[in-house]
Amino acid sequence: MIPDFGFDLPPDRIAQHPARPREAARLLHVTADARHDHFVRDLPGLLRPGDLLVANDTSVIPAQLEGTRGQASIGITLDRPLPDGTWHALARNARRLRPGDTISFAGGLSAILHRRDPDGGVVLAFNRAGEAFAAALRTAGALALPPYISRPTGPEPADAQDYQTVFATHEGAVAAPTAGLHFTPALLDALTAAGIRRTTLTLHVGAGTFLPLRDEPVATHRLHSERGVITAGAAAAINAARAAGGRIVAVGTTSLRLLETATDATGRTHAFAGDTDIFIRPGHCFRSADLLMTNFHLPRSTLFILVCAFAGTQRMRDAYAHAIATGYRFYSYGDATLLERA
Repeated sequence: MIPDFGFDLPPDRIAQHPARPREAARLLHVTADARHDHFVRDLPGLLRPGDLLVANDTSVIPAQLEGTRGQASIGITLDRPLPDGTWHALARNARRLRPGDTISFAGGLSAILHRRDPDGGVVLAFNRAGEAFAAALRTAGALALPPYISRPTGPEPADAQDYQTVFATHEGAVAAPTAGLHFTPALLDALTAAGIRRTTLTLHVGAGTFLPLRDEPVATHRLHSERGVITAGAAAAINAARAAGGRIVAVGTTSLRLLETATDATGRTHAFAGDTDIFIRPGHCFRSADLLMTNFHLPRSTLFILVCAFAGTQRMRDAYAHAIATGYRFYSYGDATLLERA
């Protein structure tokens, strides 16, 4: 049940800004039988030559839009693009919206409500596509920062860089893959010098990542689909590292979820392009990664359930209790963990 994955977090532990420099964030290394307090900058010494980092190279888009339908104000948070070119989105103050209604945004951007979905979202057909749509978002949109990052007047100028990883290449995420926020060019150079390799995959994180779990059995919960890509080259690098005895280090839960989607029962990772709604919970048989680097997650969330599945529920409860007692910073702009698989 979901209460099994709850814990009490003092509000002052929720990070409102990232550590500066990013690799100055703390890092809690959780092994099979111990916990060790480090900093992210210590990562090259915690990994081994031949290990392979697998990071998510999605790039966050300004997905928060404020529009109007007649005199009514409508708030839109883009979630994910659909194969037909429309967008699934979350809508605020949209009870009176009907299919066929037009929502107007700044800079000439508009969207027609295509349909309402059973999950409470809406599907929108925008009047622009491709680069023209991306340019319109840069004019009309804002970052959809998580609700626990307090920005009463909207995102700060620094958030545009702070909420984007050094790996960001392919536009499409609503939320940042936050484990990647800790990396800098200097840290990547130090990892390379230590013989630690890296590759990337792409999973566009959707707005559903902010939705809380309902009071329901964990086994019946369903995640929203997210679009992911693992290239043939990335799959080959992962398989080669594993064959040579290197460990696969998933940078973030998003990387781990896509790796588990694309890795078969023999441990071989395949090229992949499609949607995944995989929900990893205790009892899952991991095939792809040996270690997971990830931030501290919300209680009663699918991500805390995932780390419990990876490293053991009691081990993670104990680790989080230690982190709270010793002043670690939580959530997107907070500190990180390096977890060895149970």
